Amino acid sequence: MATRHDTAAPPVKEGGAAPARASADAAPTEAEQRHRARLSRRWQRDIRWSPYAFVSPFFLLFLAFGLFPLIYTGWASLHQVELTAPTDMEWVGLRNYTRIFDDDFFWNAAKNTLTIGIIATVPQLLMAMGLAHILNYKLRASTFYRVAMLAPYATSIAAASLVFVLLFGRDYGMINWALHQVGIGAVDWQNDKWPSQFAVSSIIIWRWTGYNALIYLAAMQAIPQDLYESAALDGASRWRQFLHVTLPALRPTILFTVVVSTIGASQVFGEPLLFDANKGASGGAEHQFQTLGLYLYEQGWVNQHLGRASAIAWTMFLILILVGIVNYVISRRLRASS
Repeated sequence: MATRHDTAAPPVKEGGAAPARASADAAPTEAEQRHRARLSRRWQRDIRWSPYAFVSPFFLLFLAFGLFPLIYTGWASLHQVELTAPTDMEWVGLRNYTRIFDDDFFWNAAKNTLTIGIIATVPQLLMAMGLAHILNYKLRASTFYRVAMLAPYATSIAAASLVFVLLFGRDYGMINWALHQVGIGAVDWQNDKWPSQFAVSSIIIWRWTGYNALIYLAAMQAIPQDLYESAALDGASRWRQFLHVTLPALRPTILFTVVVSTIGASQVFGEPLLFDANKGASGGAEHQFQTLGLYLYEQGWVNQHLGRASAIAWTMFLILILVGIVNYVISRRLRASS
């Protein structure tokens, strides 16, 4: 019996050769090999350079608005240059630095910055710690309270300062009205040294207490509950739990908030500028609340001494570097002792 084949080989033309059968694993042509090599090189370049392309916008903005102004102010601080002619520079070396160190107004601004920073930072962080401790308990509408904590931080400096100017008004301010109710005479909050610094510090306290409270709250919620349960089994009260469990666990966070608040205090500008808008950058009639930021602004944009203002800016920058070094040393000791 003959066997039937379902497929038949293609007929061969007379005088011709049989066509080659296509194979699935046929070797690619030279053009295909070049195309695949080109795609492979493109893929390798993409893997290598894409991360740099993704982060490049940050570095471009940093170069334009961070590094270039820093280098330019450093160069301008070594020259005598006016704001009206920023390209006309006369080399003076370190004379701008020696002049500001011999300037009584600079040291007055430095002392004001220090005192306002202490008055604003210490109560601010203590209040933030207390608020965070309260919010760490299970409260009704806790989300509402946390959002309310950020409301002062989200408020513009101009709006907050104008409200506090009204509150601390000498003749019609609510603060003096409340003091009058308890038998205390009116305080001239804008013209007296310590009252004006306290008033400026109160704006800073109001704006930043909630922000630091949320930082402390996040750190508290990261503390294991087993530590509190063990302390409670040993008979520790809530106050002792706070002293011996919460505070030791919060040491790195406390150090962080102290450093950040110190840096912010050294750069205070908007609050004292708007607290007495009539005096502008002078910080009061007798410079009683003029900070380093206001002094820099006064020298650069009011007196138009760009070289001296640049020297002040670099002096502040060096102070911040010193603060960072102190932070590094303290944090290393904390890690070593823990």
